Amino acid sequence: MTIGQALIPEKLFNCRGYTAGAWIGCALFFLAACVKHLEFPPLGDPLPARATLKIAPSISDLTIRYSDSCGQLQDIPLGDQLQEALRESIRRTFTTTTIEGTSDIAVPEYVIQVDLVDSSFDLNKEALYDRAPTVLRLNAIARIHDRTGMVIREADIKIARQERLRLEQLSKNCNYMIDPFIQDTVIDFATRVSLNARQAVAGQASPASSESYPIPTGNFGTAASVPLETSRSTASPAQALRFKAMLLDENSNLLLEGGEHVRVRVDIINAGTRLIEHASASLTGTPSIIEQFPATTLPIPALQPGQTKSLEFIATLPLTKQAQQAAIHVAVAESGMPAAPPQTLVLTIQPAGTGTDDVNHIPAPTPGFQQPLTYLVSIGVGTYRDPKLTPRRYAATDAETVAAYFQSLGGVPPSNIRLLPNQKALRADLHEALFGWLPLHAAKDAVVIIYFSGQAMVAPTGDILLALHDGSAVDSARLYPLHDLVSAVSRLKAKQIIFLFDGMVSRLHGDAKGKATTLHWELGEGHTLGLIGGENLTKGLEDNEHRHGLFTYYLLKGLRGEADTNRNGTVTFGELTGYVRQKVAWAAKSQFNQEQRPLVIPLLKPDDPAASLVLTTLPSLTSSETP
Repeated sequence: MTIGQALIPEKLFNCRGYTAGAWIGCALFFLAACVKHLEFPPLGDPLPARATLKIAPSISDLTIRYSDSCGQLQDIPLGDQLQEALRESIRRTFTTTTIEGTSDIAVPEYVIQVDLVDSSFDLNKEALYDRAPTVLRLNAIARIHDRTGMVIREADIKIARQERLRLEQLSKNCNYMIDPFIQDTVIDFATRVSLNARQAVAGQASPASSESYPIPTGNFGTAASVPLETSRSTASPAQALRFKAMLLDENSNLLLEGGEHVRVRVDIINAGTRLIEHASASLTGTPSIIEQFPATTLPIPALQPGQTKSLEFIATLPLTKQAQQAAIHVAVAESGMPAAPPQTLVLTIQPAGTGTDDVNHIPAPTPGFQQPLTYLVSIGVGTYRDPKLTPRRYAATDAETVAAYFQSLGGVPPSNIRLLPNQKALRADLHEALFGWLPLHAAKDAVVIIYFSGQAMVAPTGDILLALHDGSAVDSARLYPLHDLVSAVSRLKAKQIIFLFDGMVSRLHGDAKGKATTLHWELGEGHTLGLIGGENLTKGLEDNEHRHGLFTYYLLKGLRGEADTNRNGTVTFGELTGYVRQKVAWAAKSQFNQEQRPLVIPLLKPDDPAASLVLTTLPSLTSSETP
């Protein structure tokens, strides 16, 4: 059983509109999206007592080590995060708390001691679709001492959290999105310690008032031999259980095709304060779809207060000759009674192969998505007056398809697109587009995208010169300096400028071929970014099977959904750069036995606003909740 992605975008999962108690559950469940600091489930009012937390070095010094996708060793100081979470959970449990070793000399009424028994961390980098199955296990003992030093409770704290981690979409794409996974784990761990402390103290105060149940063991982490006080719970099942349903397709391209494996993932949280047992999740909906699932009802393992579990229903979509609309209704029940509002997944099943390689099939526009302040100049030059320039078979088609994608999925109005293919891409045409058309239309808050497919020449100085239809392989005066293009768009004072280049990069004919050349992909300062098809001098591989430049082929696949790493229905520039760089480098090596590594200039930083710039929006595959 697999727990899926922990990093969930705020756009998909909004905590607003919930009641106070429900919001806390939502905030914990969608931790990575809603907040950046630690959040805990409801722990009740702090107990009127003084407690000291004693954390063993086996926990505080704990570091997990793994090898990222580039083979570099990475260390995570897990002990620091565990300490922070434990301190916060105990602070929420007692009115007065101290940490062992501080200057506080008051004698505590209780001491909570936490020792680590063993731990393990496993990340499988050989998984498909850039999702690495990952398991983090923590086995610890929590002891609660009273004022005299007597142990009033000793409990095993066992955590086994599983997820599939995606690669980061910035910088070198070597690391995984691991922070939310770690954060959820330490909160789970600290919550269990806190609940044990609360129940031990409350049980000591009124031992006859509580009814106890053993907490079961299992793969999701347990706290063995910890009785729960059902008399404390006032929440009904509908108030305590929260869940989110998601539909995940096999290749993560957001296109559901006949014959494709899909997973309905249901994430459940116990937002109440009592143990929840005998709960289940079930599927109903379009019969032709539902009958593909081997099981339509799955039991939910016992849920501790604040604990989360995940279930997955797996099926193979039926083959279809035309697009088919369907719906899947997801419900959660406890003891046969509805325990949370149902949710509905709406999907469209396409004929097999629709989303695999046919990038020339322009997807239907996303209703209601418009970007009237985005402008595109799409240039594709595959034929030249100068016979010494090597023809590019698919350059003009690439420019046309890119323009169609930005109009359809990018919400760019047709009036905001200037297409310059082959004979329409003369120096005068580009000059007019940059110095005439754009300044008349693009305001200071605009986003300007320049796409160029063709070839470029490198001067002895390293300057990049673009070859238009009337360009020359030997005369730099007949080429268009990249510097002039950058200067033109920089004058617009646009909010963001993006330059996309796919094609061959070679020296001017007559230059010394043995001389090392440093390419100056200088895009100026400010808000200009570039995604360049390859490092240094490059052939700019063309994919004859798919009839596109290799770079543009994966650019299109990324724009239509495969780059949507966090599955929020949008493709951002940060996601696109990570996807294209990884896929092009892999395809060049595995299919062509050559090197082609795209560049991002300058490298994006995680907090760079350009990384979150939305380029395209796709139909959502997430659930819509039924009131």
